[in-house]
Amino acid sequence: MGNLSLGEILILLVIALLVFGSKGLPDAGKAVGKGLREFKRAMNEAQDAINHPDDPPSAAPRARPPAESPTERPKRLLE
Repeated sequence: MGNLSLGEILILLVIALLVFGSKGLPDAGKAVGKGLREFKRAMNEAQDAINHPDDPPSAAPRARPPAESPTERPKRLLE
């Protein structure tokens, strides 16, 4: 399992083309690529944490806080 022949790859590509269409296929490829990149990065970080438990974790960029909704803004000003 894991060895795909040329015929099987072609069948998978035709099915992907039918599912996503010719315009959606590049976007789907980009999304898969980003997902694989993120997965590899997370796996490397996990392996580093296991192999070097005494090292401090790398400084990851912090996520932005969620944007305020218009209804929350007046409450915040009154506090």
